[in-house]
Amino acid sequence: MANDSLVLHIDMDSFFVSVEQRRDARLKNRAVIIAGHSARSVVASCSYESRALGIRSGMPLSVARRLCPEALILRGDMELYSQTSAEITEMLNQHLPCLEKASIDEFYADLSGMERFFGGISYARELREKMLEELGLPVSFGISVNKTVSKIATGQAKPNGSKAVAAGQERRFLSPLPVRTIPMAGPVITSKLEHMGIVQIESLQQIPLSWMGQAFGKPGIEIGQKARGIDNMPVTPYREQKSMSAETTFDQDLADPRELRRHLIVLTERLGQELRSQNRMCSEISVKLRYSDFQTFSKQRKIPYTCSDQQLIDHACDLMSALFVRRSRVRCIGLRLSGWITGQTTLSLFDEPSPQIHLYQTMDKLRERFGNQSILRASSLGLNNPKQSPND
Repeated sequence: MANDSLVLHIDMDSFFVSVEQRRDARLKNRAVIIAGHSARSVVASCSYESRALGIRSGMPLSVARRLCPEALILRGDMELYSQTSAEITEMLNQHLPCLEKASIDEFYADLSGMERFFGGISYARELREKMLEELGLPVSFGISVNKTVSKIATGQAKPNGSKAVAAGQERRFLSPLPVRTIPMAGPVITSKLEHMGIVQIESLQQIPLSWMGQAFGKPGIEIGQKARGIDNMPVTPYREQKSMSAETTFDQDLADPRELRRHLIVLTERLGQELRSQNRMCSEISVKLRYSDFQTFSKQRKIPYTCSDQQLIDHACDLMSALFVRRSRVRCIGLRLSGWITGQTTLSLFDEPSPQIHLYQTMDKLRERFGNQSILRASSLGLNNPKQSPND
């Protein structure tokens, strides 16, 4: 980043809980957990009163209940959270010259050139006050010369605060913090570094980047650079992608529902992989059938937020069964996913991470390396090389 660059990081504090507290003031100052009600549910969000008792996002709900039996557990309302996120995005777009939406509750803005450094800080603080007043939701800001330092500054400002790190002070600001606060420093690398006695960023700053590259590859070099306050990633202007879709036109029209199902499974797996690569989950699915006489029909349904191939396949096949009633030959089949949120890492929003996520991650890596046909479900084998046309 240039020396005069200025990046603002915006993070809505305990977003799901805060939205619920705005809707019902009786929830304020209480231990609140957003999660599902199944035995496999995880904590999607929790209030700071809950965090004081050791509860964290991603924790199995059964563990959270043991830590805080008196906590109020809410199922959550993703429709409301998505609408609120859109409300925040619209407001920020009106006040910021270059906005990047990193997830449902996290944003970056490029304030470079705004009356130099302290003018940008003043503007950011005024914007934060405006958000608190108009949205009624707690929000934390971090501001510095790049995305990494700004994001870490936001973490230090929480809850409901702001922190600025002046140009030239990045290394000093980062040095006393734990290595695990660095974005990208996942548990595997962090554990290895801690095993070697490298717990604070100050220690990591002394390690040559060449050694980090030898030990951890390209991610190691990037983590070493971030530890020094170096990050050249630009703020990418936000553009909302409404949906992703794919379709298959057959060389010969098909009438066998089993064959149609096999093709639909391939499309679903392809889009499921794309969802996960973008760190997204969808809440709407649509299937399209075009018959040999070119008449086209489609059906759509709302579904719980997910990026699980199996759940998407089940819904897609249900829709296809409802559509395929003419028993005529089918020329083309298509699938569309939409209504998503970004920044989630589980297969389903309120379900406990299962061995399936590791299976999907492995399959995704194999397909990225060797192609989409390198690994397939048994139920999708035996296809007749149809003409496929992604339509993203």
